[in-house]
Amino acid sequence: MATPAPSLGCRVNVGCGPAEQRLLLTGLHSVADIFCQSCKTTLGWKYEQAFESSQKYKEGKFIIEMSHMVKENGWD
Repeated sequence: MATPAPSLGCRVNVGCGPAEQRLLLTGLHSVADIFCQSCKTTLGWKYEQAFESSQKYKEGKFIIEMSHMVKENGWD
């Protein structure tokens, strides 16, 4: 059995910006950027609201872009 991933909602080192509407590949969504509290790098976004019924399952979920998850000079 797989262990579920921890919720970003309880992490103190990740911030969430204001929600804004964006037209994504899967339709119109209200999303908020999530970012590192330490360096302010945008890590991805949180789906706040989906406007199409087929996309409602995304609400409250996070997308983290892997390109922002590796720090080249270490984690000092």
